[in-house]
Amino acid sequence: MPDPSPDTGPAASAERRGTEDPNVFLIPDAALPAGFADRVASGDFAAVEARPAATVVLVRDGERGPEVLLLRRHRRSGFAAGAWVFPGGMVDVEDRRPSALERLAGPSPAVWATRLGMEDADEAAGYVVAALREAFEETGILLARGAPALASDALEEARRALLEGGQGMGEVAARLGIEMDGGGVVYVAHWITPEPEPRRYDTRFFLARVPAGAECVPHAPEMVDSAWLTAIEALRRFERGEIKLLPPTIRTLARLAGLASVDEIAASFRDAEVPPILPVMRVQPGGVAIVVPGHA
Repeated sequence: MPDPSPDTGPAASAERRGTEDPNVFLIPDAALPAGFADRVASGDFAAVEARPAATVVLVRDGERGPEVLLLRRHRRSGFAAGAWVFPGGMVDVEDRRPSALERLAGPSPAVWATRLGMEDADEAAGYVVAALREAFEETGILLARGAPALASDALEEARRALLEGGQGMGEVAARLGIEMDGGGVVYVAHWITPEPEPRRYDTRFFLARVPAGAECVPHAPEMVDSAWLTAIEALRRFERGEIKLLPPTIRTLARLAGLASVDEIAASFRDAEVPPILPVMRVQPGGVAIVVPGHA
């Protein structure tokens, strides 16, 4: 998809501010791309197709309770520039190939299709593979059976092969002799980018516990920093204006806040209903509001 022109640029990287309504976020006028508010007000846009993407919330138990891994995107990123996000990205064709699905341990593609509410089993399982691949690419954390026994240089070489596009996750897993740990993944949310945005994503959110002792090494060209934070601390930093968060991240963190352990988090999400969430945009004094469905 070509980059949008300045007159029709995305608001995805603009600052979001919380409001008195926790389900309404405001993009201030000063942060909006030229012409964006006019397009929202007039409805003069054709919604582009939302592209499939996967995000994974990496969690671990900490001294102050469960912690989540957040990465800060580069300020020159084309999407969510400067925001603190969970690892994630586009679903690749390679993620749905038999070579990848054969290396995905845990629930079968048919089970994932039922859980994600999809007809195509391979497509559904491909979202899970993409989440695990993105975690490895962006953080260096490999969620796989047999991974602890691997040498660090082998992992670095495998990560580099993925990042450079030389191999897919199935090929990498086969070469390393591992199975991706789909059994440790929990489906938690489904967000779709608002229609006025020229770059749109149909994103499935998953949650996974990181192995003991796992360390995050961010992929430098995309991410400039990382932090393990409790959900409550991350939300407080957003409220104080210290970090930039997007609505899906905020809502996910809010659902984690107050849960006492990773086991409790996984149990609360495992069988929970996951409806698609498509926020709407509306012009109001001071900027453009992002409104979560079902709320005024």
